[in-house]
Amino acid sequence: MLKRLIREPLVHFLLLGALLFLWSAWQGGGGAGSNRIVITSGVVDHLAAGFSGTWRRPPNEVELKGLIDEHVKEEIAAREAIAIGIDRDDIVIKRRLRQKLEFLLVDEAAAAPPSDAELKAWLERHPDAFRVEPQVSFRQVLLRADRRGASARSDATQLLARLRSAGPGFDTARLGDASMLPADMPLQPLPEVSNAFGQEFANALLKIAPGQWSGPVESSFGLHLVLVRERTNGAAAELVTVRPLVEREVLAERRNAELQALYERLLAKYSIRIDMPVAPAVPAAAGDARVAP
Repeated sequence: MLKRLIREPLVHFLLLGALLFLWSAWQGGGGAGSNRIVITSGVVDHLAAGFSGTWRRPPNEVELKGLIDEHVKEEIAAREAIAIGIDRDDIVIKRRLRQKLEFLLVDEAAAAPPSDAELKAWLERHPDAFRVEPQVSFRQVLLRADRRGASARSDATQLLARLRSAGPGFDTARLGDASMLPADMPLQPLPEVSNAFGQEFANALLKIAPGQWSGPVESSFGLHLVLVRERTNGAAAELVTVRPLVEREVLAERRNAELQALYERLLAKYSIRIDMPVAPAVPAAAGDARVAP
């Protein structure tokens, strides 16, 4: 029981807060509500280091005094703002405090690295998260219906017979109708093909046998005669190729679970009352209006 209590993040946070309070009291105050401001040597070193990191040189005496003066002004402004309650209803301040609290209580960096079994189990639960897309390389000849009209399909049938007779190595540079579409596509993931030619065209390539001219395949641009040169099927990602990405997701799930458990424990300390607004009366439809007697 004692070991479990010692490992509890909330206990660490409360002990840290108590130590900071005792240190502040021993130094003679210096927190909100106190009129004593102590600029320690550590703070001065921090200010100087920040300046050096920006300007690539240490500050001179005048610059260092300016940094300290600005730090004092920030401390005064923060204490005065807290004293008059400016922080109480500021959503930005509340969110920042929440971030700092969660960072202190849920230390992701201290979490044990995920095991192989844990990573593989995550991949099995999320098979499409890092799935490898199918890839395809092809050549295509376009016949545009807006130029050929009713003869487009018969022209495509005749040209397909010619290409099949000539074989895969036949030069097609002078065939078909001019367009901005690439006539030759190297091996590309299917979404890239879809971006250029449209989803229906890309899906049709998955059904065409490689190595021979096929078609016509229809798209919004017209009719395509297609030679699929190479195609690879999609597959679930192997852990060895996506391990850092899966580790990030597993650690994020752990942190979210720890945060949820933390808030459930903290919620037990509070009594929550929610006063919902009274719903406004629904006005009667125009046709249902009644005149009071």
